[in-house]
Amino acid sequence: MSEYKIMIVDDEPDILDLLEKALMIEGFHNIIKAENGHQAVKTCKEINPDIIILDVMLPDIDGYEVCKQIRQFSHCPILFLSSKNDEVDKILGLAVGGDDYVTKPFSPKEVAFRVKAQLRRAEYRQIPERPHAITIGELVIDPDGCRASKNGKDLELTAREFEILYYLAQNMGRVISRERLYETVWGEDSFGCDNTMMVHIRHLREKIEDNPATPKYIITMKGLGYKLVNPYER
Repeated sequence: MSEYKIMIVDDEPDILDLLEKALMIEGFHNIIKAENGHQAVKTCKEINPDIIILDVMLPDIDGYEVCKQIRQFSHCPILFLSSKNDEVDKILGLAVGGDDYVTKPFSPKEVAFRVKAQLRRAEYRQIPERPHAITIGELVIDPDGCRASKNGKDLELTAREFEILYYLAQNMGRVISRERLYETVWGEDSFGCDNTMMVHIRHLREKIEDNPATPKYIITMKGLGYKLVNPYER
């Protein structure tokens, strides 16, 4: 856990040391300390901590104001420490952008475990959601495996053909111009793309349509482009 940067902001050296020791016991070693609000904001900009333990009562500006200033450039978790135990104070701390609120006197071990919990939640938020398979009529398009099937039988698509089909599926029912489709799939300027796109659409239809001459899935909109539809919902 030593890779996490934890900033503790408190004007009492004893509390700074107490929390530092508790965090180190739990495996955190990259700990930065600040003793006032202005120093906290400045240091946060410089080091970009993964989480901040922030005392509400500071000698220059209070923790709520510090939190508001930090929230202008950082979304790292902020855990408030306060001797104020009123519900309104806790609500205020959460309202200005805090993620947790611990009242004094506190258990250093509890604070360390709350830090762990906040870091774990932050990691979960950063994990991209796995794309779901898209079912359109008899077609199943699986972006995770980069494959497509029809009636349970895998279709032998090239990478470009799959990317075209997947992009049309993401925009099912919408007309997508040849230029936009080309620029999205090929990642380059669409100048002179008409013939290339027509060839790929023809090959794709040969693989997914019952009768490519009268397509039911990939429909040509003359002068506009293509759209993918569910033939059973038209």
